[in-house]
Amino acid sequence: MTWEVVIGLETHTQLSTASKIFSGASTAFGAAPNTQASAVDIALPGVLPVLNRGAVERAIRFGLAVGGAINRRSVFARKNYFYPDLPKGYQISQYEIPIVQRGSLTILTDEGDKIIRLTRAHLEEDAGKSLHEGLPADAGDVTGIDLNRAGTPLLEIVSEPDLRSSAEAVEYAKKLHELVMWIGICDGNMQEGSFRCDANVSVRRPGEPLGTRCEIKNLNSFRFMQQAIDYEVRRQIELIEDGGTVVQETRLYDPDRNETRSMRGKEDAQDYRYFPDPDLPPLVVDDAWIARVRSELPELPDRMRTRLVVMHGLSDYDAAQLTSSRDLAAYYGALCDALGAHDAATCKPVANFLLGEFSAALNRTNTTVADAPVAPAALAGLLRRIADGTLSGKMAREVFDELWTDGGAATDAAGGTGIVDAIIERRGLRQVSDTDAIEALVDAVIAAQPAIVAEFRGGKEKAFNALVGHVMKASKGKANPGEVNAMLRRKLAG
Repeated sequence: MTWEVVIGLETHTQLSTASKIFSGASTAFGAAPNTQASAVDIALPGVLPVLNRGAVERAIRFGLAVGGAINRRSVFARKNYFYPDLPKGYQISQYEIPIVQRGSLTILTDEGDKIIRLTRAHLEEDAGKSLHEGLPADAGDVTGIDLNRAGTPLLEIVSEPDLRSSAEAVEYAKKLHELVMWIGICDGNMQEGSFRCDANVSVRRPGEPLGTRCEIKNLNSFRFMQQAIDYEVRRQIELIEDGGTVVQETRLYDPDRNETRSMRGKEDAQDYRYFPDPDLPPLVVDDAWIARVRSELPELPDRMRTRLVVMHGLSDYDAAQLTSSRDLAAYYGALCDALGAHDAATCKPVANFLLGEFSAALNRTNTTVADAPVAPAALAGLLRRIADGTLSGKMAREVFDELWTDGGAATDAAGGTGIVDAIIERRGLRQVSDTDAIEALVDAVIAAQPAIVAEFRGGKEKAFNALVGHVMKASKGKANPGEVNAMLRRKLAG
């Protein structure tokens, strides 16, 4: 029997402010437990919350990036529930009037582009954290409470139930993850909990109303998200086909056993007894503020990909790879500007080197683009020497390796070329492109290798590569490979 999967995601995005949403306490990760929980965060008597302007600005930035509506007036409410790591007994959130409504993200599926609608994005504070592991051995069967995270600013982004598979859910989550880092509102560190998702999963037969949903809580890995959703879909289908009924509840995913298990009954909105927070006035955002945030938005990744394909002549794949992070896209742009490269003929070699040697060096040394030891100006000098025939591909790799380990962070009056030329001269790496010199080498190899020449003339194409190898060896790797190939074929044809 055919079943249709229906998925909506709620994503908790930790905003990149230095202080919490309603207090001046630090949001830095990794501090000793309970050293960053202020009197405001734990609601001691007599304290009042003060809204963090930076958190509001980041929410506006996100709303503009997804084409959402920014409410000029939004309201904070108290969401009442009781849990050990919620010190106030309520969470300050937004309910009836969030700061952002609607908007969308476009994902790529097997059937092509698909628009995923967003319901809302609202500001709220995070709760603390219950620690079930890492306690002293003599602590016994207890749970520790760390309130450092209490009050950390969150933007909760809620999608419509438009996703129809775990693969689509992961694609959407990755796209959202890329966007919030690109526009600078979140560091995206999933291991530290900066970006975590709750998946609402249900199944139905096509044409029927929506089924009962179960929420899978706190998914902080794309791989675990896909596994958790696939397991939950199978569980619900098997339960229904066996005559059972799906119960609305919150579940946790256990990656060790690859299964979801019940955590608690899933509350509805009325269970939280929302009411406007009397300590916080309505949040008012004027048109001038929105206009300023809009003017400061960077070029968004989807638009940049289109530009790189249309104007720079890159493939869809290369454009997607170069815009996989804002830092890499910025490095590519700086390199193109340094070289004056703005068309297919000049931009393609730039893309090839960045996605090849440069990315390999990043991976090999576990380095981020922002910390790369080779400045765009120095790499531009290297690419100039490849383009003018001074360096072969092998030589260029040797120069790049030296730039990476020593001296590539600086520039010079020649825009990086002087640094590269110094390495070339010091290591004797200048490529030989002189026609007379290459012709002499080719003549010598043909005379010295009559058996291989006979094999090639007898139709054995691999023999040609052997002859090229002999010429390159004779030149100590300095002969221009293109010139060697052309000269050798002319000589052999003669």
